[in-house]
Amino acid sequence: MALTLGMTGMERHTEAEVTAAFKAANVEIGGRWTLVDSEHADYVIIDMDSLYGPMSWLRLHGLGRKVIGLTSTDRQQTDYRLPHPISASDLAVLLSEIETDAPLLADAAAAKHPPTASTPAGIAPVETPAEPPAAIAGIEATGIIEAPATATAPEPVAEPQATVTPAPPAASVQPQAKQPLLGWLTGGRPTLRVRLQHAEAPALLLDVPRGHWHGPAALKPLAPHFATPLEETDFVALDDAAWAEESARLGPPQPLARLLWLGGLLSGAPADGPYLLTKWPQTEREYPRHFRIATVMMKGPADADAIATAAGVARAEVVDFINANLATGYAEPVWPEPPPEPAAAKPTGLFGRLRGH
Repeated sequence: MALTLGMTGMERHTEAEVTAAFKAANVEIGGRWTLVDSEHADYVIIDMDSLYGPMSWLRLHGLGRKVIGLTSTDRQQTDYRLPHPISASDLAVLLSEIETDAPLLADAAAAKHPPTASTPAGIAPVETPAEPPAAIAGIEATGIIEAPATATAPEPVAEPQATVTPAPPAASVQPQAKQPLLGWLTGGRPTLRVRLQHAEAPALLLDVPRGHWHGPAALKPLAPHFATPLEETDFVALDDAAWAEESARLGPPQPLARLLWLGGLLSGAPADGPYLLTKWPQTEREYPRHFRIATVMMKGPADADAIATAAGVARAEVVDFINANLATGYAEPVWPEPPPEPAAAKPTGLFGRLRGH
């Protein structure tokens, strides 16, 4: 079984590390994998901790591709997770695991789309008789079969009753549940190029599979788009001509990570416990105090109260900043160390006391 692996959404030095790890891992598991371009690979590794990783994941997820997330955190949205920093042994274990899953996935696909049954060997196929000449069996629109002219008058042939086969019921399509815009974006939807309008906000053009959007440069005016849950009908699909005209009017494309950042900022989710920035995050000029918050968080793990005190800002602003960077993969919670296991109880009794001396 030959499988292919690709890489995307990562910096050059990370790509070099993944390539080196793959060469060593592939030798270890028997050389059954081939490294190819990400657009033609069965499985694609994405650096989910990088700036462009989440956008690459959105695009590939929308296309139904199998994604391996290279990350230092336990992310759930990718099909597989590869620990970061990468090692050849971890990659070898993961590739072996995928090899085990691949036949199961192929069997499931075959069961869903079974092949057309063929005629068994040794059994002659039933020949379909050639259509009789029109003079012998001409078929009229009325459905009455003409009989050949003979000396004996043929018995009248009754007109066959038309059999009406009822049309099968239309397959019901379960509509996508109503959810906030952030939920649509993180789920890789909509899969078409669409326009999103709101009476109190500028229009947005979204191309989620390609990871970009068109709209104003400022983010604050877009807040109403994230305020209420959206239905699938709220997104208006655009054809090529309409997309070209409207996107040209709204300006160049912007990375979808900015909208993910804003959606996290406005999510209102709690942020309890200590958090850490894994790298310097994106900051928006509309939120000038975020620079101070980021400076404090880069020093080490801390909870929202401690960060707010050190940065001299309100706690609510810190919570919003943490949620924004959780949405883009720049922040992560710091889980407490598990308590040490209790020491084994000392033996009691006469023999125990004797052994203790």
